[in-house]
This record gives sequence, C-alpha cells and structure tokens, in this order.
Amino acid sequence: MVYESLLVFGVIFFVSAVHDIATQSKQASMHQWSRELLVFLTCGLYFTYFWRKKGQTLAMQTWRIKLVNGDGGPIPLPKAMVRYCLAWMWFLPGFVLASKLGYHDSRILIPIFACFLIWASLSLFTPDRQFPHDFFAKTRLIQLPLREANTAESGSHK
Repeated sequence: MVYESLLVFGVIFFVSAVHDIATQSKQASMHQWSRELLVFLTCGLYFTYFWRKKGQTLAMQTWRIKLVNGDGGPIPLPKAMVRYCLAWMWFLPGFVLASKLGYHDSRILIPIFACFLIWASLSLFTPDRQFPHDFFAKTRLIQLPLREANTAESGSHK
C-alpha cells in the first residue's frame, strides 16, 4: 500500500495542480468538493484501468501480485468499480468518525487507524483470509511465481 501510495501521489499531484490552475485556486474552500471528487475519480480510473488491463497496478507488478475474478480470469469493469469503492472502507469510516468527534488535529489519526485495523482484522473471518473488499467484490489476489514474472518481463524487452 505504501509503494502504491507513492505512485498514486504523483497522479493526484498532477490532477490537483491542473484543477488549481483551472480554478486559479480562488475560493479554495468553495472548490474543495470538486478537487476531492476529481481525486476520487482519478484514483478510481487509475486502479480500475490497471486492474482491467493486466490485473495489476504498477506496484502490484513489482510485488508479483495479480487481481483476478473469482474464477481466476480477468475482472469485469463493474467488479473493478465495486472493489475500488469498497477499498475506501480502509479509511472512510475513520474519517467520518473523526469528523463526528470533531477531531481536526493529530487526533484524527486515532479513529482512522482504529478503523483501518478493524477492516484488516475482518480478513480473519473470510475464506482464504481475503480482505473484505475482495470478499464482497468476489475478486482475489494471487501471488505470481517468479518465473512467470520474469517471462513477462523478458517478453516485453524484445
């Protein structure tokens, strides 16, 4: 997730910069909702595109992890979209809880981290120890063998 975040940060930074230039960064609070929606949609496009194209984002390729449908095949677009939205449950409940508690300083991390741990611990109760977003989207992550990853890399250098 950390490596993925670093890659997505660059995409978000670019899209946010374009947004700020387009809105001339005037009335930043007035345009906050459009920036947040744009970031959400951009991240959704990034993830669903790569999941559909090869079953892997750039970070997943590095770690030889592939996302597949329940039957082992490629995932259809609706499942990719559902998985993306469900993956927000790692953080969204924590943000909502922090907002309801009125946390606007470093205390915001407490409910976010707590909800993160709860979401992760739910994998203990799913088949194959899947995270809930994969369980509900009926997708799963598989580890690719090293030789398959090397074969794919050597084929792309020809």
